[in-house]
Amino acid sequence: MHPLPLYLGGEWRIGRGAPLETRNPHDNSLLAEVSTADTADVAEAVSCAERAMADPAWRNLLPHQRALYLQRIAALIERDAERLAQLQRQDNGKPIHETRALVASAIGTFRYFAAACETLGGEITPPRGDYLSMSVYEPLGPIAAITPWNSPIASEAQKIAPALAAGNAVIVKPSELTPLLALELAKLADEAGLPKGLLSVLPGTGAITGAALVAHPGIRKVTFTGGTVTGRAIGRVAADKLMPVSLELGGKSPNIVCADADLAQAINGVLFGIFSSQGQSCIAGSRIFVARAIYDRFVAELVRRTEALRIGNPADTATQIGPLISRDHRAKVQGYVKLAQEEGGRILCGGAVPDDAGLEAGNYFQPALIDGLTNSCRTAREEIFGPVGVLLPFDDEDDLIAQANDSVYGLACGIWTADYRRAWRIARAVDAGTVWINTYKLFSIATPFGGNKESGMGREKALDGLRAYMRQKSVYWDLSGRPLPWAN
Repeated sequence: MHPLPLYLGGEWRIGRGAPLETRNPHDNSLLAEVSTADTADVAEAVSCAERAMADPAWRNLLPHQRALYLQRIAALIERDAERLAQLQRQDNGKPIHETRALVASAIGTFRYFAAACETLGGEITPPRGDYLSMSVYEPLGPIAAITPWNSPIASEAQKIAPALAAGNAVIVKPSELTPLLALELAKLADEAGLPKGLLSVLPGTGAITGAALVAHPGIRKVTFTGGTVTGRAIGRVAADKLMPVSLELGGKSPNIVCADADLAQAINGVLFGIFSSQGQSCIAGSRIFVARAIYDRFVAELVRRTEALRIGNPADTATQIGPLISRDHRAKVQGYVKLAQEEGGRILCGGAVPDDAGLEAGNYFQPALIDGLTNSCRTAREEIFGPVGVLLPFDDEDDLIAQANDSVYGLACGIWTADYRRAWRIARAVDAGTVWINTYKLFSIATPFGGNKESGMGREKALDGLRAYMRQKSVYWDLSGRPLPWAN
């Protein structure tokens, strides 16, 4: 098998780095060997990006003309939607119904930022004298986009589309575990006629390719989705470079069930919040707070429903729980289940490798629910990034808010209640970037997304997400025609 080429400055070539393998989590079969970028490849991609941005053919395009490229890319993703969904299902193990939704999200993202590109303007600011003052927005420069393995095509679209809409060039470093969708997006951007150099896709490891991108002086912004440890390391480099960053990091999100909640609705929401995507989601509702008055009844039904979830091949449309991304990651998740027992927790269901025929070659893991822990236990505080939910009772609203906010993270929160006043109070009191009320994992590309505390900084999506790839410039026009008096 020859390694797949990377996409550097608009050209397909073999990178100078050591090739890597990408495997299907369902059975660990080899999907492809992929060429990777070393530091010299990174430097060349940045030079290509700088030249492409300086070329009047791109630099002088009007916004509606830039938007045409995004519209073409969206149309090509839509044309190839099923093929891309199947490829992502193979590359990261998500059930096919989830990967189809992620491809649809990518289409919507490119279309949204095409529209935003056409309509976003500057501002005329209120003058305080005989002059006209305005605020205009310009591209930052070459952007490094480092994306995760859990939702590749959607994450990459959320970085590529606004970066291009703002007039930048963008270099994507996909996760070494799931490089295939970023390479497919490069093919579609090439087919759409995007000028060469504006997009590069450089697979590789974080330690080599990612580190070289972040440190390169020509990179003017890094947008990263991934773990908090890596996010901190990027932040330190960015501080030395005085470079802006957008960091979407980890989470340990509370999913709160009040005593007056519609229990059928809440159980469905809790199951979806923690076990969809096999729990491999930064926004997973992994701390499940349940009012003590309904705790026993709610937990008993939640356990019953969890045990009934369908684990199986992601190609099957009936599958709810697919495999974890890798054997190493599964071992990490299993380690947390063992830690929970050592901390005094009770495994109410799951938490083991299934013995179902046909699943033994994959990275499957039974979804687990654990109680008997406190919010101070490591299992309740550290991000597991797997299908493991910790059940925590609460007595009243003050107790709930104190526990929910007692976390280094602040990414998301779910609230299940029939009382709109209570929902509003809790939503405003919980320290989180996104709050869902009587729903969970609902997203709009038109609504900003991001985290607080160690869950990150900056926002993606919406007009805020476009402006994040631009720098502001103030322009003053004299209207008086008079010489400045000081010089007289």
